[in-house]
Amino acid sequence: MRTDAAGSLPIGLARMVEVARALIADPKILMLDEPTSGLDHAEAARLGDQIQRLRREGECGVLLVEHDVGFVMDQCDRIIVLDLGQVLATGSPADVQQNPAVRAAYLGDA
Repeated sequence: MRTDAAGSLPIGLARMVEVARALIADPKILMLDEPTSGLDHAEAARLGDQIQRLRREGECGVLLVEHDVGFVMDQCDRIIVLDLGQVLATGSPADVQQNPAVRAAYLGDA
């Protein structure tokens, strides 16, 4: 697998290669757009472990643009929820989950 072209790797490994390539540039902020798209639960967990390692070691900040709410809640200290391009809520995962506007927009709560 070491000599395989990145394009021929399974999606989970290819995603890890993408993250590694981005980290080579020594960024201050790593922006990941839909990083769990196409990943199974184990692959998403492995990606989450790598994100947590980056945070723990202080290598760089991580900005997630992600629709996998569970993944976001597990990975983030601060969340900004958008609805049709407008900021709906900002805060901790617990704050966002309890926000009435978020609940109305995404859970159908009145």
